[in-house]
Amino acid sequence: MTSPLRSLIACGTKIWLDSIDPELVAKNRALGATGATSNPIIIADLIKTGRFDSELEQLIEQKLTDEQIAWKTTDKLVSEAQAVFRPVWDQTHGNDGYVSFELDPLLEDPELGPPHDERVARYIELGKTWSRGQVNRMMKVPATPAGIGALEELAAAGITLNVTLMFTLRQYRAARDAIWRGVQRYGHFGKFKSVYSIFVSRVDVYTEQHVPDLSPEAQGLVGIVGAKRIWAENQKFWRDKKLPLDQELVFASTGTKKPSDPAWKYVAALAGSDIETNPPATNDAVERSGQTFDREVDKLPPQNVLDEIDKKVNVEHLEATLMSEGLKKFADPQKALLKLIAEKRKSLATTR
Repeated sequence: MTSPLRSLIACGTKIWLDSIDPELVAKNRALGATGATSNPIIIADLIKTGRFDSELEQLIEQKLTDEQIAWKTTDKLVSEAQAVFRPVWDQTHGNDGYVSFELDPLLEDPELGPPHDERVARYIELGKTWSRGQVNRMMKVPATPAGIGALEELAAAGITLNVTLMFTLRQYRAARDAIWRGVQRYGHFGKFKSVYSIFVSRVDVYTEQHVPDLSPEAQGLVGIVGAKRIWAENQKFWRDKKLPLDQELVFASTGTKKPSDPAWKYVAALAGSDIETNPPATNDAVERSGQTFDREVDKLPPQNVLDEIDKKVNVEHLEATLMSEGLKKFADPQKALLKLIAEKRKSLATTR
């Protein structure tokens, strides 16, 4: 009997793990996962386990700053995950098998971040630095004004890209068009890969708070409808470009937020194409579910539900609200990671 995750893969979905914990990477690779992603929360959670204290001690002894230790640790863990997924990259000729590396979230800190033009330049500089010499590493850039402003130059340099923190069709179009301009400048069409991470469940949290008058039929479907519409446009846009590698959506934020929802709500609704980057707990729940997954990504709710969503949901307000919240969730974990390393520095010094 085919396992639930294997049925999800069989219907056309690539599964990426929302973690670079070495143990979870190995476990989920065995279950069929073909890629992974990282962020400061993941790195901090790994450091908290104490499993990497000896490596931290070595970095501290090298007189590195807290920030340098954070990036050295991230680079090492991402590289180790890349090694696990490299065979997938080889087998698919670069169409899968990637691990995402998030560029400095503090660039988007509302209080500490530099001016717009400096942010753009810094994204370009960091993207080139952290991708140098890498094969199956994606540079994760947010769909902020500065992030989008950097995409054309990064794509023109042939850098593999994951555009993240994306909620709306407007953001997707701005990012995609910038990348396509860069790809045309790059010219090596056969080698270029980009993905666009659409955050799904956070949209439904927004509508429960800000659009409470949605009918029961529509409430809880806005994130799914938006993701499916963006998926359809992405399919149409790239179809005539004839690039050998798929330029795909990543369905992110797939963990459910409501206890009454099945853990596989978003996994099932978006099954059948492109990539789902799932938290480890979501993959575990899917595997225990006993479900068989079929293609649903191209199936929309009834027209009356779509009309209600289009009438009642203010997309501009949705984007502004979720980006404001998202940027805080983007920068604060990096600050927390640096604070954690400073605390580790002190605690490890006292145990020597």
